Amino acid sequence: MSQKQYWKGLEQLEQTPEHKQVVENEFQQELPALDMSDKLLNATTPRRDFLKFLGFSTLAATVAASCEMPVRKAIPYAIRPDAELLTPGVANYYASTFVDNGEYCSVLVKTRDGRPIMIEGNSSSSVTQGGTSARVIAATLSLYDKTRLRQPYDGKSKKTVDTFEKVDTPIIEALTAANGAVYLVTGSIISPTTKEIISQFLAKYPNSKHVQYDPVSYSGMLLANEASYGKRAIPSYQFDQAETIFSLGADFLGTWLSPVEFSTGFMKNRKIKGSDGKNAKMNKHYQVEAIMSMTGANADERATCKPSEFGKVAAALYATVTTGAAPSFPSKKLNTLISAAAQDLKKGKGLVVSGSNDVQVQVIVNAINNAIGANGTTINWANTANYKQGIDSEMVAFVNALEAGQVGAVLFHGVNPAYDYFDSEKFRKALPKAGLSVSFNDRMDETTQLCTYAVPDHHWLESWGDAEPKSGYYSFIQPTIAPLFKTRAFQDSLLKWSGSAETYHDFFNKYWIAKLGGQSNFDKALQDGVAEPAAPAFAGAAFTGDVNGAIAAASNKQGGKYEVVVYETVALGYGGAWSNNPWLQEMPDPITKATWDNYVCMSPKTAKEQFNAELTGINQVDPKKRVLKITVNNRSVEL
Repeated sequence: MSQKQYWKGLEQLEQTPEHKQVVENEFQQELPALDMSDKLLNATTPRRDFLKFLGFSTLAATVAASCEMPVRKAIPYAIRPDAELLTPGVANYYASTFVDNGEYCSVLVKTRDGRPIMIEGNSSSSVTQGGTSARVIAATLSLYDKTRLRQPYDGKSKKTVDTFEKVDTPIIEALTAANGAVYLVTGSIISPTTKEIISQFLAKYPNSKHVQYDPVSYSGMLLANEASYGKRAIPSYQFDQAETIFSLGADFLGTWLSPVEFSTGFMKNRKIKGSDGKNAKMNKHYQVEAIMSMTGANADERATCKPSEFGKVAAALYATVTTGAAPSFPSKKLNTLISAAAQDLKKGKGLVVSGSNDVQVQVIVNAINNAIGANGTTINWANTANYKQGIDSEMVAFVNALEAGQVGAVLFHGVNPAYDYFDSEKFRKALPKAGLSVSFNDRMDETTQLCTYAVPDHHWLESWGDAEPKSGYYSFIQPTIAPLFKTRAFQDSLLKWSGSAETYHDFFNKYWIAKLGGQSNFDKALQDGVAEPAAPAFAGAAFTGDVNGAIAAASNKQGGKYEVVVYETVALGYGGAWSNNPWLQEMPDPITKATWDNYVCMSPKTAKEQFNAELTGINQVDPKKRVLKITVNNRSVEL
């Protein structure tokens, strides 16, 4: 056996007095001592001493003798299933795909006796390459969530209904007679077949529109790319090819765009290459951000700035890269970092990314990538990413139309704007003005509670479906269990209300058999979980943006003395869709280690010296709570 001794912390290594006290008090419960007649004695025995004297083996034997094991009955199959399909007690694996409003991961689902029990990454996917995330793994638990809607719901009578026909008829009538535009509001759709079905639905109701809404928006990046390259799309970022990475507020290892994909690529060049110490190489990572993130914690060089200064930092980096001009920020550390990053980026195989939703900041970032030759080396425009497609102005226009009474009917799928829209109060007041409102969400969330009807969608583990995370890269969803409740695929509802007699499963099969060139190719794609090009294309794009105008606009941005940063958590992500999953609620934040609650991150000195006067400050009624009331644009929250 190994003679190594391991210690949990420096206090145990040094055997500090505080650590010794903690060890002594580890078991503080006291157990009453008993005489032979089981009468309580006056003396009390500490639990720790009790275990010492009695010994674990004796205690275990006593407990085992006094506890009766529950009776478990094995019920045989009335008709034994085909051994090729199901062997009782033996696990089966199915290739499938996790999709959540643009978030994508190709997976393998482990099932036993017809029930999904574990999810792993699918190494057949060249996009996620066997990676996974906390939400992907925890999705198994969401399947068995008892708070899911179990059948259709009539919001007028506040009652569930037992058949879909009872909601289909009034919904079709309301859609046909809608006095105003018909809106379909969804998250980013990356499913090719779903887009086809949506097109059929929009054709059925000519005065209809599809709005893709992303609560954590990438609209600034999409519009900046349209201005810079003529393409309203997001390119593929090849972190595996990058030797120098500069991130401006993009937590690409935690929450930004596609962290499962990016973390796998990032780690490939994070390993030291070359046995010779002089020639050994690994990627160099610079991070400038407003808060400590997963990505910032893994950076080689890190500096901080306010969110309002992102444009100025991007402009300074562009100037240093193109002209050699030295940055002149008050922070010496930030100046040093920008100068060093510019020198490394100019060596080639550099990549600059930003988490800002400001169009001007993203245009400057595009100009930097163009100047260092990233387009076509670390940025691939041949296969654009489809993860996020929402444009903020379209959602704003929809809410304005809703408020003006110009919306006759609205359908919601996978989004909860009553909770996470930036002006949710305006949305909630305006929604009742629509003649018909339908939610396809799987639970009675804030938006569903306001809707006329709820027609819950299947969980993805109960569904057929597909995804195109990048142009030309396809991934497939197949059910691993029959629907647990009386739910219906979102696509089936749209087909029904479009007047089609076809089911989504038939539509799905016909579409892919034709696209992949036959049943056998389709069967293989389902088995592998993916269908990808044999020879991936790689291409750059010509930059035609107005960088000077973007720099001028970014330089005029003014921030406050203090600025609030609202960020996505690695576990729960945005909104409240995952808040009912205890695995994620109890998962400590990788940086703060906090669970279950929202909180303010700031230095204790700032909280004590500044915010006590400038905001409402530390709660004076109960100082132990240390609650701050944060007010921004006349909206307040206590944290």
